[in-house]
Amino acid sequence: MEFSTRAAELTTLLESRITNFYTNFQVDEIGRVVSVGDGIARVYGLNQIQAGEMVEFAGGVKGIALNLENENVGIVVFGSDTAIKEGDLVKRTGSIVDVPAGKAMLGRVVDGLGVPIDGRGALSDHERRRVEVKAPGIIERKSVHEPMQTGLKAVDSLVPVGRGQRELIIGDRQTGKTAIAIDTILNQKQLNSRATSESETLYCVYVAIGQKRSTVAQLVQILSEANALEYSILVAATASDPAPLQFLAPYSGCAMGEYFRDNGMHALIIYDDLSKQAVAYRQMSLLLRRPPGREAFPGDVFYLHSRLLERAAKRSDQTGAGSLTALPVIETQAGDVSAYIPTNVISITDGQICSETELFYRGIRPAINVGLSVSRVGSAAQLKIMKQVCGSSKLELAQYREVAALAQFGSDLDAATQALLNRGARLTEVPKQPQYAPLPIEKQILVIYAAVNGFCDRMPLDRISKYERAFPIIVRQVIKIVIKYFLNAALFYLFALVFGSLEFVGLFMDPIAPNAGIAEEIVADMGTVEDAHDERDGPNFDRLRYEIQQYSEASRECSRLAVDSVERAENLVDEVNYRVSLPDQGPEWREHTAQLISEAEDEVSYPAGDLEMAEELDQDKKEAQDKYNIELNAEYSRLRDREKALQEDNERLKRLLNRS
Repeated sequence: MEFSTRAAELTTLLESRITNFYTNFQVDEIGRVVSVGDGIARVYGLNQIQAGEMVEFAGGVKGIALNLENENVGIVVFGSDTAIKEGDLVKRTGSIVDVPAGKAMLGRVVDGLGVPIDGRGALSDHERRRVEVKAPGIIERKSVHEPMQTGLKAVDSLVPVGRGQRELIIGDRQTGKTAIAIDTILNQKQLNSRATSESETLYCVYVAIGQKRSTVAQLVQILSEANALEYSILVAATASDPAPLQFLAPYSGCAMGEYFRDNGMHALIIYDDLSKQAVAYRQMSLLLRRPPGREAFPGDVFYLHSRLLERAAKRSDQTGAGSLTALPVIETQAGDVSAYIPTNVISITDGQICSETELFYRGIRPAINVGLSVSRVGSAAQLKIMKQVCGSSKLELAQYREVAALAQFGSDLDAATQALLNRGARLTEVPKQPQYAPLPIEKQILVIYAAVNGFCDRMPLDRISKYERAFPIIVRQVIKIVIKYFLNAALFYLFALVFGSLEFVGLFMDPIAPNAGIAEEIVADMGTVEDAHDERDGPNFDRLRYEIQQYSEASRECSRLAVDSVERAENLVDEVNYRVSLPDQGPEWREHTAQLISEAEDEVSYPAGDLEMAEELDQDKKEAQDKYNIELNAEYSRLRDREKALQEDNERLKRLLNRS
């Protein structure tokens, strides 16, 4: 009995312990490094790994699985592979590559994995997003219809970019491609300052691929000084970073920009430049033993860029109405846009902005070739007033380029052709703009309107930039006068309409009509005075100054010749005296001595003639100088009279407007 009781207790105890037995084992799938070199590790044993999954090596170095083969896995290493050796353990993380995203990223500089590299500590509250996601579908999208203003006259007027568009910036090195992108970021400062909600703010993501560290540091300084970092994120995969980071950086930046797009906000992302990403991808593919194709690029290099750029989109109203605009940059070699990578990206994007070396060295900056540049969105992403102002300017520029090429071979041009050349030269000058100085859209419209409608046709080309700076101020003052004038007119019209009679309108307009004619005459007089002011340094004064300069140069030349003749004569006389002091040495010696005496006599007579000619030239110069001073004083006197008349006409015009 005692034995059976103890057996029952033991059985109960064992059942209790077996029931309460629990272990928490962490099971990781691991593999071993078979070979490593050139940033590529071959790993055996990771049979369940996913494509694009992150792995961790024994030393803490991260990598990504790109090649899934029968016997091993090809892993590209994010960092140095010097600490990795054969036989090291490799652990799966179970997660696809992701990066931090959110507003906490604004103002920060991160690497291709989203790790801060600006020395300002860790990131605050943020979420994480996968770097590789599917692009929005057709139903989720909406056509591009909102302008994304760059602040560049040549772009906003002729090659407009809309929110959600993909506009390629293509050109040779050192032609201002990055400057176009940076100006676009800087231009958002004044636009964001006027935004009343987050849905109107445009956030910027700049991805630097394969650039020098000093270039990235300079860019950070430029954005900081302009207070543009507060709405910008910088992703830097510099030239010293491994090829996998340069390959991954554009996708990481795109994931950060998609955060704003998917939350009903607007973002702009700049890939500078995708040519270096393609080179990094080619390097990785060749090391992974993938079959090479054209220019040694792998066969899926088109998909490399298409799946990236397709993620830029304008979302429909049902999905938040956010947008992600992409400005990819491609570098060409000697202007060859028919190379493999340029043609790929051109076919993917919605247009291109072409920069040319020739235009850059001619001083046309930004060096945008308007003829080759195109926006496939067109005027749908342009303000209505800008569309009306610059509607014919692109056609006129095309006609100007064609006629200018032919005008080089002939001088007999009719008035219409000369007018076209004159207008085209002004339209070519107007889009010029200094670097890092974007222009607000309202000022662009004023300047372009003035150029298209011929207000700059009579202006020297070197004065157009000054005119451009002063024109908005002038227009602002004129608008004040016009508003005051038309406000009074509107009150009279309203009074007449209220009483149902137009007699009041007639009573008001009758005295204004003759005043309008007087005003036109006054303005015409003012234009005449301005023309006279422009003629102050006209051809007549140029001719006189040229004559004075020629007289001075000729006089100096004659004086120099006289001095040279005196020196040569003295040398000849010394030689003759020396030979005469010697005894007679024969007929040839006497003949040569006689020849030297003749040359000395001739040389002595030259300085007198040269000095006489120099005196005559000095006299001619004095007469020309006196004539120039007389005409100059007369011209200044005439201009003072005309300026006085201009002031009187200006006062008359002010009194007329006040009386009206």
